[in-house]
Amino acid sequence: MTMDQIAAQELGKFTQLGSLELSLLSNPLVGRCESGFSCAYVSTLCWRSSTTPLPMEPHPRAVFERLFGDSDTTDKAARDARLRQNRSLLDFVTREASDLMTGLHAGDRNKLTEYLAAIRDVERRIQTAEEQASREVPTVDRPAGIPASLTDYSKLMSDLMVLGYQCDLTRVITLMMGREGPYGSVPYHEIGIAETHHSLSHHQNDSEKVAKLFQINVYHTKLVAYFLEKLRATSDGEGSLLDHSVVLYGSGMSNGNGHVRFDLPTVLAGGAAGQIKGGRHIRYPENTEITNLHLTLLDLLGVRVDSLGNSTGKLEVLSVA
Repeated sequence: MTMDQIAAQELGKFTQLGSLELSLLSNPLVGRCESGFSCAYVSTLCWRSSTTPLPMEPHPRAVFERLFGDSDTTDKAARDARLRQNRSLLDFVTREASDLMTGLHAGDRNKLTEYLAAIRDVERRIQTAEEQASREVPTVDRPAGIPASLTDYSKLMSDLMVLGYQCDLTRVITLMMGREGPYGSVPYHEIGIAETHHSLSHHQNDSEKVAKLFQINVYHTKLVAYFLEKLRATSDGEGSLLDHSVVLYGSGMSNGNGHVRFDLPTVLAGGAAGQIKGGRHIRYPENTEITNLHLTLLDLLGVRVDSLGNSTGKLEVLSVA
């Protein structure tokens, strides 16, 4: 199970959605990709278990509908009407399912019990939505589709993520900006680069390719900066959403030319409600596992886990103390 899903198990108890898994590329989980392995390994960052990969949603319209339902707007009247309809449908389904329980064989009763458990989880989320119905939500129309510009596409997804946090619909979101490996990689014509990120990462120390790779990295960082600015500009209690969040931005490799997975350049933004001291560049001992950072972040979020993957301990220096 990945860090985000461990966090979602705990933090999702207080929100309508446990987590969101998003992407700026279509990422099919089926088929074989890198070195004959399943495409699941390069198409998602999120795993609910060691055998259950989660698909990353690339369509802004679908993300909007997950957050606000099948409605054209976030307008309060539309949200209230949707909640009433969902409550009515849920009550009907619950009554019908309960009536079916009598007379069923043991195996069928077990299946129906599992179904009713899922219904109760939906009921809990509807109840949470009803309790939050009075919360002020910016009026936003449902997106029509994927913007042609990658910059506009990324900004739209960032806006939706901020909305999800602002409305407390979820507290855990993962965004995959590019797909691992050559499969599904795209050129960056928007910044004047015809090659793909993956092809340039295997630069063989060619100075021209390294320069182009640097341009792409800067471009990605600017997209993340837009998201951080939106969080900082959004009020949340005594502070901003950024003050009360933790944003982890990075890569699974430090040097794609050699598939080096250690010494990963990683940016940690946000204050975690005063638990993290920013404005620092911290270098850890060589070969420190990235899962040590994941373990530390889970601890700061109040999610207690003894170990995570190949972790060897926590990175206490992140703390303000």
